[in-house]
Amino acid sequence: MVVGAHVSPAGGLPKAIERGVEKECDAIQIFSQSPRAWKPTNHTDEAVDAFRAAREASRIGPVLIHAVYLLNCASTDPELREKSLIGLINALEVGDRIGANGVVLHPGSAKDGDPSEAVARAGEVIAEALKETGSCELHLENTAGAGGTLGRSFEQLSDLLEAAGGDPRLGVCLDTCHLYASGYDVSTLEGIAETVNACDSAIGLDRLRSLHVNDSKTELGSNKDRHAPPGEGLIGGKALGLFMAEPRFAHLPAILEGPGTGGAEAQLEDVRKMRQLLKQGRKDRGLKD
Repeated sequence: MVVGAHVSPAGGLPKAIERGVEKECDAIQIFSQSPRAWKPTNHTDEAVDAFRAAREASRIGPVLIHAVYLLNCASTDPELREKSLIGLINALEVGDRIGANGVVLHPGSAKDGDPSEAVARAGEVIAEALKETGSCELHLENTAGAGGTLGRSFEQLSDLLEAAGGDPRLGVCLDTCHLYASGYDVSTLEGIAETVNACDSAIGLDRLRSLHVNDSKTELGSNKDRHAPPGEGLIGGKALGLFMAEPRFAHLPAILEGPGTGGAEAQLEDVRKMRQLLKQGRKDRGLKD
């Protein structure tokens, strides 16, 4: 497993690699534009080339892009649907240009409507975005389950994958905080095993492509997306280590999104703590380093 964090590309794409190296990341996640704005950032060819060169010369392996929060691929509003499609295509195109391993997407929300109809609408948008782009993967992220958000269960993620046509580029990103908030108890070794088995049964672990390893401020089944620094939430550091040390996750990048222990984005000490938790998790599982 490679461990890393979400880092800022402020100042240009190569700065993301620089910040990742400073934090001893072996993987990073970035926003390719402002996460709360529709206007895409114009990444020049020079910036893209510099990013690729800096990555090649660094310890950074996997790179993920997180799609902007404004996207709602399940919207019934034609204008919002079109803007979501354009935004998703842009993220995937940037992913192709920089050689990203995948774009992570919150699939959307049914709002007050029928979830099954919303899944079908989201699937159409996702399928169209994949058709219009190259080879960058798209990882659908599980959600905490608030309101009508889609992806709150493995079964619903499976429905989304099917509605989007089952393209091989489609995968899943599992977020520990969201799992816990939506009712999957990943705070114990037994609960982690049950959760992974349920994921395998509903989706298939071949579709699992990335992990967000975040602690949770709120209780099991709260349906609230409230991240806590690693080891300072209700999932706990020991369980996060056991989760990362799950043998079936050995090939996946594990990204700490934050906050860090300093209250803002993850810092060097937070990434180091993640590695310590992983090392202890492997020890607790009786695995060799």
